[in-house]
Amino acid sequence: MAEFRGHPFYSCNNCRNPIANRDDLLSKTFWAKSGQAYFFSHAMNIMVGEKEERQLISGHFSIAGVYCRKCGEELGWKYLRAYDAKQLFKEGKFILEKAKILKEF
Repeated sequence: MAEFRGHPFYSCNNCRNPIANRDDLLSKTFWAKSGQAYFFSHAMNIMVGEKEERQLISGHFSIAGVYCRKCGEELGWKYLRAYDAKQLFKEGKFILEKAKILKEF
């Protein structure tokens, strides 16, 4: 398990497994299946699923589902490839659904 030394972090809402550092949060203005989602530069203690092609609100992407390594809960997805040059900044980054994660201190 990661050491946070008093820094806020996000954990799986189901099992409290640490998933992302607050310092890696890039934006809170994204949307996913369950509603609001957060955009992170890094995530930890996760499993990445199979690659799939998906048409999203902002364009066409190759993505892979992201799951909690401890309990298997689906948390969001990882952008693997963006097909629009304006969306390249998303490649390698993560969308985590707000309803699936919990902010901890």
